[in-house]
Order: sequence, then structure tokens, then C-alpha cells
Amino acid sequence: MSTGTDDATTNATPRRAPEPRAASGLLEHLQLGRFSGVYALAVIFLIFAIWVPDTFLTSVTWKTILISQAFTGILALAVLTPLATGMFDLSVAQTMGFCSLVCGILLTRGGLGLVPAIIITLVVGACVGVFNGFLCGILGLDSLITTLGTTSLLTGLAAVLASGEFIGPFSSSLTGLTTGSILGVPMMAVYMLILAVIVWYVLEHTPIGRRAYATGANPDAARLSGVRIRRFRFWSLVSCSTIAALAGVLLASSLNSVSQTVGPEYLLPAFSAAFLGTTQIKPGRFNVWGTVLAIVLLGTGIQGLQLAGADIWITNIFFGAALILALTTSLFVKRSRGRREVKATQAAAG
Repeated sequence: MSTGTDDATTNATPRRAPEPRAASGLLEHLQLGRFSGVYALAVIFLIFAIWVPDTFLTSVTWKTILISQAFTGILALAVLTPLATGMFDLSVAQTMGFCSLVCGILLTRGGLGLVPAIIITLVVGACVGVFNGFLCGILGLDSLITTLGTTSLLTGLAAVLASGEFIGPFSSSLTGLTTGSILGVPMMAVYMLILAVIVWYVLEHTPIGRRAYATGANPDAARLSGVRIRRFRFWSLVSCSTIAALAGVLLASSLNSVSQTVGPEYLLPAFSAAFLGTTQIKPGRFNVWGTVLAIVLLGTGIQGLQLAGADIWITNIFFGAALILALTTSLFVKRSRGRREVKATQAAAG
């Protein structure tokens, strides 16, 4: 039998004070895990505003960033759809370059009007996607190796079409697509933002998007849940190549002449932005607005370095480092999330 003294002693036993959570509370309030890119962008802006204020703090600089990164942004949005389903399309940049050639040839040598030329170019891009989708989505071939092979095929076809010559100049009907601005925003950036809204809506607010994410996250579980993962992977690659074809039309419009070598230089920046985007807004998940933030961040850094007098090769180093950093961060986020889930499961079971 317990006594009143024992109860009093027990009740009087001091409890350990909770550990201070001020620092963790501040980090949670700032949401560094989701918006670290915003803070990094602010730091980069401040550095170059102090370093090269005369050239960096101008409207011309920001218009240049938007225009130069628009093609990278469109390609990054294109690769999001196959990446969401667990597929890679390494042919996306070459598809863009090849389709820019096709559009230019149809206009200059084929004598077609603008609308028929654009439609045929988009169909050509879709056919490339059907080819990739059949091999990777339906037959189940490795997407990295297969689309790398597609890149080689398109490179050869581009050489045959161009015959070592520049295609152009083009008529004002084509070049007019990318000239001008809306409310001060260059047309190329407007196209990218419109496409971003469309891709965001499809991936985040439709059953198609939810099933696509399920396919990429866990194909076996998705298959058991009734998701036709082959179909989703097929159409993700078709949509990727079609968007790349659209980018090819805009590229021809912007450059006013194209060659067989245009396109591949956009591959690394596009994937860097897509993977860096997985560390923003919705960490661990390919998402549109994280990718857009990554594009602005990378573009600002590159433009600032160029204005500061950096050599041209710094661009490749910057994008390569960003891609490695994004992959490393994504891996740590994924592992950290897995550990939290395990602890939560153990705590619930206990």
C-alpha cells in the first residue's frame, strides 16, 4: 500500500526541462528545406549588385537572363514529364535542334506557310517521342541508353538535312513570334510561363499527373493499384519530344538561322534545373515551380559571372556543379525522409 508521503515524494520529483527549440523553430519558420533557392538567389543578387552594379542592376541584364534561360526552361519543363514517371530523355535537346532545322527547311526550301510548317514540325517531334515511348515505355528498354541512341540518330539526320550549311534567314512571320514583350516581359519568357502553368496543372491537379507521379515513385505499387505504367511512360516521352519540337520552332525564330550543331548545349542546363528543382518548393519531387526557381537562380548566377568577366567555360562548370549538388541534396533529402518515416512507424508500433 502506498502512503501519502510516497505520493508526495513521487509528485515532487523534478522533471527535466524541455530542450530549447528556438533554433529549430526559426529554421522551420524560414522553411529552408523548401525555399533555400530563394535565399540563395537573394545572396547571389546582393553579391553581384555590389560587385558589378553598373552592368548588373539594369533592366537589360534581367531581360537577357529571361531570354537566354527561356529555352533552358522550356526543355526543363519538357523533361519533367518523363522524370515524373521515372524515365530519362537524353534526346530532348537534340530533338529541339533537329526540329528547328525541320521548321527552317520547310519555310525556306519547302515554301510552306508558317502555320503548316509549325504543325509539321510538332508532328515530327511527336514522332520522335513515339519512337522513344515505344522502345522505353512499351518494350521496357533502358531510357538512358535508348534516348542516347536516339540522340545519335537525330544528329546524323540533322547533318543530312543541313549538309553543313546554315538554314536561314527566315521571314518576319517566324521571327515575329519571339520579338516584342508583354508588360515588359520578353515573349520567350511569356511562352515559358504559359507552358509552366499548363504542365503544373496537369501534373499537380489532374488524375493523369497523380498517376504519373505514382508511376515514378513506386512502379510496382502503381501497377498493383491498376495504373497502366507503360502507357503513362509512353505518353510522357511523347509529350516531352512534342514540347522540345515547340522549343525548336521558337529557337529558329529567335536565332533567325539554324545549323546542324544547334541544340545539344541545352541538355545539361535543362537537367540541372530539373534536378535542382527537386530541392525546392516540394523537396524530393520533380515539380514545376521548383524548376522555374532553379532556372532563375542558375541564370542569374551565370549572367552575373559573365558580367564580372568570367571566361565562357565557367558556364559548363557552374551547371555541372549545380547538377551534382542537386543530385547529392536530393539523395540526402530522400534518405532523411526515409529515416523519419521509419521512426514514425516504430513510434506508432511502440
